[in-house]
Amino acid sequence: MKKVFIFLLALFTFVFFFNATVFADDADDEIFTDEQISYYRNLGLQGTTVNVYNWGEYISDGAEGSMNVVKEFERLTGAKVNYTNYESNENMYSKLSGGGVSYDVIVPSDYMISRLLEEDMLVEINWDNIPNIRYIDDDYKNLYFDPEQKYTICYNVGTTVLIYNTALVDEEPTSWNAIWDEQYKDKVLMFNNSRDAFAIAQALLGQDFNSSDETDWNEAAALLAQQKDAVSPVYVMDEIFNLMESGEYAFATYYAGDFVLMNDNNEDLAYCFPQEGVNIFYDAFCIPKSVQNKDGAEAFINFMQEPQVALENAEYIYYASPNITVRNNEEHSLFENEAVYPEVMPEGQYFENLPQNILELQADLWTNVKSGQLSVQSEAQKKRIYIESGVLAAIAVGFSVIKLVSNYKKKKIEDLSDLYEQ
Repeated sequence: MKKVFIFLLALFTFVFFFNATVFADDADDEIFTDEQISYYRNLGLQGTTVNVYNWGEYISDGAEGSMNVVKEFERLTGAKVNYTNYESNENMYSKLSGGGVSYDVIVPSDYMISRLLEEDMLVEINWDNIPNIRYIDDDYKNLYFDPEQKYTICYNVGTTVLIYNTALVDEEPTSWNAIWDEQYKDKVLMFNNSRDAFAIAQALLGQDFNSSDETDWNEAAALLAQQKDAVSPVYVMDEIFNLMESGEYAFATYYAGDFVLMNDNNEDLAYCFPQEGVNIFYDAFCIPKSVQNKDGAEAFINFMQEPQVALENAEYIYYASPNITVRNNEEHSLFENEAVYPEVMPEGQYFENLPQNILELQADLWTNVKSGQLSVQSEAQKKRIYIESGVLAAIAVGFSVIKLVSNYKKKKIEDLSDLYEQ
């Protein structure tokens, strides 16, 4: 009995001092309000795990004095976050569709959300658990891939841009045609991403980015092959930062927010929204059917739209936030930045999910473009080849004629020899 009493006394003392410490921390909390702290503490998530699958470098992680968003969520809720990354929508889809994994929160892009919905791979969000949807600008609700706002809440908004180095480019570009200009051979960085690369060619051709006509995709691939012949582009993704900031390249295709990051390290860099149009994209939080902790997933999604958290993420990622408390915050370093928050959105198109036959064709064509199998020679090259082929053909004909004459003479001599012997 005495041992039980001592155990209970020790447990009471631990709980007392633990709570005293927690509440003392709460009293000194310089980030969140008492109301926010109370809300997350009372969700009952203590001891649970939330599995989050997100793009790399897509959340404020505590670097250089920024907020460590995951740690703050864990501190307020008492839950543990298992946070992992993927490199592309397709990589995420492959992992999710393959089974054997359980994610509670994913952050796909617009066209991939459409695919996941078509394949019945998402669950509806309980908006009673997402009160912070009130912070989402109305322009970013009921988006084309989720018109009834059942499955998603927008996280980031962005566009593609043409980045150029003013130290190497004399005239301000206005068209994607600039990255087909032979004077910039070996000085162009191009998307190593088939969907974005094809969209640039499609824009130049006046095509629908979501065309289901195989002829359109073949024409776009031929145009990309012409670019490869003309300028020998370097196909890159994240490597673009070091390469473009180095000042060695004249042009690059990438995303508006990332341009701002590069420009911070190289003031010679500038951008334009090409007149033919750009891709406008959205990334959004979703809950996949593999969810094991739906309450935890919705709490995490809600937390990401807390004004303090949304601002930290926007400062870290440099993409446009749909959160009105961020967009209207004059202390936001990107406030009214025309690259990230253009007053008038550029001409553009959205990506939608493509039919399976087009997805397969696109993948094959992209492989052929990069490998040079669709190489298109210039007119000068063609003319040279024609001349060389003609010369070779003439030589071959000459040899044939000589051989025929030689054989004729030989036969004539043999006939005369036989006649003489007779």
